Amino acid sequence: MTRLAILSYHTCPLSQPGTGDGGGMNVYVRELASALARLGHEVDVYTRRDHPSARDVVAVEPGFRIHHVTAGPVAPVERAHLPHYVEEFTRGVAASFRCTGAPDAIHANYWLSGLAGHPLKHEFGIPLVVTFHTLERVKAVDYEPESDERGTQEEAIIGCADAVLASCDVEVEQFLHLYDAPPSRVHVVPLGVQHAFFAPGHRPQARRALGLRAEATQLLFVGRIQALKGVDLALETLIELRARGRDADLAIVGGPSGPDGRAMLSHLHHRVAEAGVIDHVAFVAPQAHQLLSTWMRAADVTLVPSRSESFGLVALESSACGTPVVASDVGGLATLVEPGVNGVLLPSRAPADWAEAVEGVLAVDRAPGLSAGAVRLARRYTWRAAADALAGLTRSLVDDGLVRC
Repeated sequence: MTRLAILSYHTCPLSQPGTGDGGGMNVYVRELASALARLGHEVDVYTRRDHPSARDVVAVEPGFRIHHVTAGPVAPVERAHLPHYVEEFTRGVAASFRCTGAPDAIHANYWLSGLAGHPLKHEFGIPLVVTFHTLERVKAVDYEPESDERGTQEEAIIGCADAVLASCDVEVEQFLHLYDAPPSRVHVVPLGVQHAFFAPGHRPQARRALGLRAEATQLLFVGRIQALKGVDLALETLIELRARGRDADLAIVGGPSGPDGRAMLSHLHHRVAEAGVIDHVAFVAPQAHQLLSTWMRAADVTLVPSRSESFGLVALESSACGTPVVASDVGGLATLVEPGVNGVLLPSRAPADWAEAVEGVLAVDRAPGLSAGAVRLARRYTWRAAADALAGLTRSLVDDGLVRC
């Protein structure tokens, strides 16, 4: 069986998704590591210690451990400052490798972990696999760039990586055209969904459990509150629907994230008051991952108005619950949302167009078919399949020579 070191430098997979730097990547690392361990592999996840109470090693389940490595302040650090402590983190991971033995391969998540994985690959002579989750040059096309340096660093990591994981064919094209990645080194490994939690259920019962109105059209947004995720468009869609006479409510599940998070949250509160929809918008604190399924079962439609999205796990999990999705036509969402099957894709960011799309999804003659289609589509995706694919890829990389950079 395989021994795999997973690097998750900037966020711990045990952290609450939907706030701070926690999001879909937390779910990805935790669920993938868990699935690998249940297949008999040994998985060690390394993350930066951001709280004094974090134990050195946390045994999550047999074969799956999380190591907290001290690098910089033992406290949360703004993402802009995190690159300063990557070198210290790398030294800490290297010390662990020397103590317990080097793994068969390294799987780095996000570009900051890739910065650590690059020298570790060369020091220990083991393959480097990288999942980026978001790409700077893609964000520059779809939204706005973070820094030229990040794009350059991502290109260097791709040049060194023995394998780069893409969640879908759209992401493959991004690696090839924006980063000139060698096609033979880019591998599609789709994400999964935890079907034990995310499954169809009784909508009235879910609404009663959450205290939601039974008679209203319930819209749902799940994600970090920041401009990139387009939560403001979700709110404007609700306002437009109510202006058209539809009795609709919106639940926003998540917390502020990034440098613009607090400002976005303030804007949303101001807009709610200005539009007179204070009784129809619920701001809900980030929820434990398994509890999100109740919110998705309670909703009539899940809105995913991201400006850029590498995969879009929320869309997949909503589909698994039988709730149709109205989403931006960007990134991996174009793969997860099949128009007429489980929802609608929109290139427009006009609230009127989004309201029109929601009305179409809710049409009596369409809603049951979209709900059933959503469940069927989501069944294609499992974490076990993702773990099998990564384990098989790792075995082949171990047998091959390392990529020279």
